[in-house]
Amino acid sequence: MAVLKTLPTRRLGNGPLVPRLGLGLMGASGTYGNSLSDEERLEFLDEAYKRGQRFWDTADKYGDSEDVLGKWFAANPDKRKDIFLATKFGIMNTTTASAFTINSTPEYCRTAIESSLNRLGLPFVDLYYIHRLDKETPVEKTMQAMVELKDAGKIKYIGLSECSAESLRRAHAVHPITCVQVEYSLFCREIESPKRKLLETARELGVAIVCYSPLGNGILTGGIRSKEDATKPGDQRGLFLPWLQEENIEKNMALIDEIAAFAKGKGVTTPQLALAWLLAQGDDIFPIPGTSKTQRLEENLESLFVSLSEEEEKNIRQLGERVLGGRFQATTGYDFADTPALE
Repeated sequence: MAVLKTLPTRRLGNGPLVPRLGLGLMGASGTYGNSLSDEERLEFLDEAYKRGQRFWDTADKYGDSEDVLGKWFAANPDKRKDIFLATKFGIMNTTTASAFTINSTPEYCRTAIESSLNRLGLPFVDLYYIHRLDKETPVEKTMQAMVELKDAGKIKYIGLSECSAESLRRAHAVHPITCVQVEYSLFCREIESPKRKLLETARELGVAIVCYSPLGNGILTGGIRSKEDATKPGDQRGLFLPWLQEENIEKNMALIDEIAAFAKGKGVTTPQLALAWLLAQGDDIFPIPGTSKTQRLEENLESLFVSLSEEEEKNIRQLGERVLGGRFQATTGYDFADTPALE
């Protein structure tokens, strides 16, 4: 096993110290067509733990991820105290993979946490996110339910995902928000936008940013060169990601090659460069790349020890700004979501 340095930590908003790089567990449950056996996934979690990766992120929407985690915690009860575990509710499973229903009502919040805790076999989770706001329930009402869960000892910290700056501000007025989880990568920097003001507002309130898809849905790994590479059984990225559509893919692949050449010149891999760029955006930024492969995990963790000069950060940003195609989440209607005013 490769021996890595002690992972650097930072305080997660108003929460505890956690590794600067978390572990996203969506892909480990077959989201991109690479579903593994329980035995393989439990072994992978063992390896992540051995390497000091203790900030784990899942959701009730991520297939059987919570069930597998429940098996791991049952087999390793003494290690539960070492893991900062986040899960989410709000995206309801449906009978078709492409359809989804958003429900952030207080009633569903209370039901969802019980289901998650049952699957995990745990009395509480460290961080509970509102995965999406349904744009019908005032965020204050959902927050009141979250505070009830905290007071009952079922969650420790509260997070939001894909919320607007105003939703964050209103939620934070009910109870301090620890972090916002939002897509943020070299190819997706919309939270920086003066129009959105999400990063600006989070920093004003002392709320951390947890970055999902920090490697551009896998495109920044360099492992995708065509739509066909991302349309294998169980993998629909080639069908819905604007970056991979016919009018964009050729120029975007050439851009990936330029980023890869920059990384090679610095003696790192393309994913390491992309993650290092994100980490350089501030100590309140926490990427959570997902993987189910130990080799990829080690590669990602090494990005914690890659330093960039101001000029390098600027040059890498300029490369990322040339990507063609918008973010997929904008097509769902629930990105940067607002909710009705509380009457």
